Amino acid sequence: MLSRRDMLKGTLAAGAIGAIGSTVFVPLTAKAKAPLAGTQAPGYYRLMVGDVEVTALSDGTGLFPIADLYINTTPEQARLALANAFQGTPTHLSVNAYLLNFGDRLVLLDAGTSDLMGPSLGKLPANIIASGYHPDQIDDVVITHIHPDHTGGLTLGGKKVFANATVHVPEADAQFWLSSENKAAAPEDAKAFFDQAVAALTPYIDSGTLEKYAPDAAAIPGKVNTTFRPGHTPGHSALWIESKGEKFVYWGDITHGDVVQFDEPGVAIAFDNDSTQAIASREAAFAEAVSEKYLVAGCHIAFPGIGHVREDSTMYDWVPMNYNAGL
Repeated sequence: MLSRRDMLKGTLAAGAIGAIGSTVFVPLTAKAKAPLAGTQAPGYYRLMVGDVEVTALSDGTGLFPIADLYINTTPEQARLALANAFQGTPTHLSVNAYLLNFGDRLVLLDAGTSDLMGPSLGKLPANIIASGYHPDQIDDVVITHIHPDHTGGLTLGGKKVFANATVHVPEADAQFWLSSENKAAAPEDAKAFFDQAVAALTPYIDSGTLEKYAPDAAAIPGKVNTTFRPGHTPGHSALWIESKGEKFVYWGDITHGDVVQFDEPGVAIAFDNDSTQAIASREAAFAEAVSEKYLVAGCHIAFPGIGHVREDSTMYDWVPMNYNAGL
């Protein structure tokens, strides 16, 4: 029987042979200077959920003062929790989206920021292309909720980014954010959210390619299902698929980050439309994820934003999925 040492020696030997056969020899004493590359690798990560190919896509990261935006805690407590997880303040927060290839349909979940939130974001179209697809190939875009970091990327310069796609949005969000009466009644610092909703969705409305899904109804029957998780916005919904007994649930904005709200689900964020309802939705989402043990994805969890939720001594814990170089 092979021992661990024998197995390790065999693996190292095979790796060495493969390296010799597939690389160009570079002298180890080379002293040539080279400028810093200064860029990250393209932001995509791929896995299979049953028969469905899921590609996590990065729209980029932004520096956000989330410690000062959390509600039901203090900025000092939030900063301490972030520091204990080796995260600074302001905090690098990911903006993620997910591309589903069903074989006969290509579906994007959320659309990123476009040019609304600075040069470190708005990278979704480039990363779609880097991943081997093109925005023009996408058949449908399903939106978890209407906020600028989820719908801003639907347009650029007033034109569609996804020229051939039908966009699906929560019915309650469309009713709320496209209402001129609601905009007039909103605080001044919130009116821009209404303007952005109109700008992002109007090209799709005008072309007859905007559809609305009801709470808990399938966004795309037989493909993408929804679970109504309101509070962050009136229509905020999780999106999920099942294939061959495997389940993948995209949360949208159930959490902002992967530290504070897992330990304290009762901590809300200033962007919540109804913080009490958002907390109830988060608690329900956490409990379901623990019970069913399915894969979870979050828009603002460190890229690729996919993992599991488990209970621990301080309520819940986020467990990133193990990296897999294959599919």
